[in-house]
Amino acid sequence: MGVNGKGKLSFRVRVTNEEVVAAVLPIQDHWLPLSNLDLILPPIDVGVFFCYNNKNTPMSFGSMVVSLKNALAQALVSYYPFAGEVLQNSMGEPELLCNNRGVDFVEAEADIDLQNLNLYNPDESIEGKLVPKKQHGVLTVQATRLKCGGIIVACAFDHRIADAYSANMFLVSWAKIARPMKPTTVATTSAQPCFRRSLLIPRRPLCIQPSLDDMYVPMNSLPPPSELEPKPEPDNFDSLISRIYYITADQLCRIQSLASSSLDHIKNRTKLESFSAFLWKMVAMATSSTTTTTGGGKRLVAKIGVVVDGRKRLSNGDKSKEATMDSYFGNVVSIPFGGKPVEELVEKPLSWVAEEVHKFLETAVTEEHFLGLIDWVEKHRPSPVLARIYCGNTTDVGPALVVSSGQRFPESEFDFGWGKPVFGSYHFPWGGDAGYVMPMPSPKRNGDWVVYMHLLKPHIHFIESIANDVFKPFTWDYLNN
Repeated sequence: MGVNGKGKLSFRVRVTNEEVVAAVLPIQDHWLPLSNLDLILPPIDVGVFFCYNNKNTPMSFGSMVVSLKNALAQALVSYYPFAGEVLQNSMGEPELLCNNRGVDFVEAEADIDLQNLNLYNPDESIEGKLVPKKQHGVLTVQATRLKCGGIIVACAFDHRIADAYSANMFLVSWAKIARPMKPTTVATTSAQPCFRRSLLIPRRPLCIQPSLDDMYVPMNSLPPPSELEPKPEPDNFDSLISRIYYITADQLCRIQSLASSSLDHIKNRTKLESFSAFLWKMVAMATSSTTTTTGGGKRLVAKIGVVVDGRKRLSNGDKSKEATMDSYFGNVVSIPFGGKPVEELVEKPLSWVAEEVHKFLETAVTEEHFLGLIDWVEKHRPSPVLARIYCGNTTDVGPALVVSSGQRFPESEFDFGWGKPVFGSYHFPWGGDAGYVMPMPSPKRNGDWVVYMHLLKPHIHFIESIANDVFKPFTWDYLNN
């Protein structure tokens, strides 16, 4: 461990063991097709990590790891897709081979105390150190012992196989299995996951809303790279960086009030709509302050998308179907988005921006939207498809970001037998040109939010200078006060 040029503690992570953990019971090899909603996801990995201080347990790191592995082997019996691998089928599409290949499990040790871990800057403290890089299979796990005796449990999983909702189901089940049961208690596991792809089959005949062509695009219709404008090599200034902040409940209520201030609003905008509008406006202001010209006569437009979970939408009030969809494992998300000229977002009040967020979200919070999206993907198979917010176009330039809601992040349920985590977060520097933001409830459970942000460096710096009363750098002092 040492001190880097910025005065922060740097540290080393040493891998001490690597092995593969397979399901404890044999699994008959079989293929599990990806649903049409899985096929809209690119091959990217999502990271998540949990920090435990290990102050109130006599368990050694070795016994913790044994418990994690044993419980993982049991959890993979029900969640067998995480023990498989993604291969191409004869149509050139990704398909899941459920062959119990197993999960790569990494054991490591880091020469730093938990309280010295700089979680405000996960690029420095988490990336490439504590969240594992997935090399094989669908899921990789890393357990890291810290100098203070604390432990960090982290995972990276293939987004094509699971969305955050599905990953949470698995993590809760894994933790529940790992917790020691009292002698008088019968061991139980969480509800069994559902893999019925028939729940997401296309209709016959297909019924597709024209608006879906504005939200998604077949990749074979995009111009080849040689026809696109040459992209300059990203320099340090234009790179995307990750930060973790907390936002107090009072600030969230203030933003919601400003976003709902228009006289024609009968009810308040949701906190997620209000936060997304505030962030959209901040990014537009940052773009305006750092961009002098667009070049080539193109408009300067800022785009924002908000991830929508379709489980309840596809249930459409049917309690039986709702229970089934609640246990469905896979991707059931859509990314509606809006794009507005930067100058308009800067000049208009927050309530107007929130109205624009509400408008594009309205189109995607219905059963028909998700049924139509399933049909739209079917129409274009086997061509890979992509959400348009991730693609540039020939008429506009400007930043794009996606906001995903982690408000159902069940952090308190990730107790593997040595207590609840003192902190947990998603970690998703996914490598694209668009930003990514994930707001989650604070571990303090006081109405505050913890927000993971992956945005362009100048936008991060601008937001920190203009809205530092809203976005507070996450520190351990925040949790201890």
